[in-house]
Amino acid sequence: MTTLTDAMTATLDSYGAWQEPLFEDLHRHPELSMLEARTRGIVAAQLTEYGYEVQQIGGGVVGVLSRGEGPTILMRADMDGLPVQEASGLPYASEHTQADAAGQIQSTMHACGHDFHVVAGLGAAKLLADHREDWTGTYIALFQPGEEIAAGARSMVEDGLIDKVPAPDVCLGQHVLTSPAAGKVAVAPGPVLSSSVSMRVLVHGAGSHGSMPHLGVDPVVLAAAIVTRIQTLVAREIAPGDFGVVTVGALHAGTSANIIPDRAELALNFRAYSDQVLDHLVGGVQRMVRAECEAARSPKEPEFELFNRYPVTDNDPQVAERVREAFVGQFGPERVERMDPVTASEDFSGIPAAFGVPYCYWGTGAYAEGRVAAPNHSPLWAPDMQPTLRMGTEAAASAAFALLGSAR
Repeated sequence: MTTLTDAMTATLDSYGAWQEPLFEDLHRHPELSMLEARTRGIVAAQLTEYGYEVQQIGGGVVGVLSRGEGPTILMRADMDGLPVQEASGLPYASEHTQADAAGQIQSTMHACGHDFHVVAGLGAAKLLADHREDWTGTYIALFQPGEEIAAGARSMVEDGLIDKVPAPDVCLGQHVLTSPAAGKVAVAPGPVLSSSVSMRVLVHGAGSHGSMPHLGVDPVVLAAAIVTRIQTLVAREIAPGDFGVVTVGALHAGTSANIIPDRAELALNFRAYSDQVLDHLVGGVQRMVRAECEAARSPKEPEFELFNRYPVTDNDPQVAERVREAFVGQFGPERVERMDPVTASEDFSGIPAAFGVPYCYWGTGAYAEGRVAAPNHSPLWAPDMQPTLRMGTEAAASAAFALLGSAR
């Protein structure tokens, strides 16, 4: 099967009547990572209504619909919002606040499009349920928490996901992006999203009066030297044809202009398209930090903490080609582009990795051709509701339908 049936495509034409109000509701009520209780309840109720066997696993929701012998296909959507105060000007903009895991009240926003993912995922699940006579096999609709903090896939796996649902033959995932244009889809084999990890670095000095620097060890100067030095990792230690990024996103030290503090803390982020490059960058920073600390006469060893590690998203070539063929058949070649590798990261691949199965992840357009696009995670993020919702639903359904068994 390379295209949806005419009846399925016609059914999609009516879905905007329920998808658009649901999307507006979810956009008004985003929830922070691993705290998606309201969203989870909506998803579970919808899947149950469609006839799926529903479980809540590791903070997420999984619906299973079986139609006899045939392939098992898993389609994943993420659900969490971000601690961002919305400035989009949309009539359904979020004014929602929520206490985070530490109890701090945060403004929240669906600034990465996960509200689109939820509604499109529900749309694909409903379409396959409404036309279950047209396919065989098993469809798994998985809605994952905590993608933004690299916790959700791991949480579901640790809560027994692989033992609680049928093992899929293929896993699928998608994301709304600023490119291609709305109404188009982009897919490619190989790495399409980077691996990533973040690091906290604590370096120690010896406090002193600002007028007596010779009596202390200045961690501010030490931290500045580290920031400058580690830039050579990408420039001089990574091959020009390889991709790598080292970003210092935060540097905190001191409380007063005339006090030399006794410590400085840096927060770093690393990106690469291979674990080998990522590990080299991490190890290189640790090596350089230790060397700079020794050169500065730091009284203690530096401290390192790694967190929020994301795997590379590396599409299986055969699955990616089958998905591309399904998209070309459904949308025509003019609406199917090759996905350029994106430097953002995802924990989606942790789910197929747990099952040991291949996967494909693609991008759908969010902004109309020619419109100035605010990027994902921006407070100005405001994709066109349509055709973005329709495209996400149709892409998810057509990819899954092409991989399920045929009842024709």
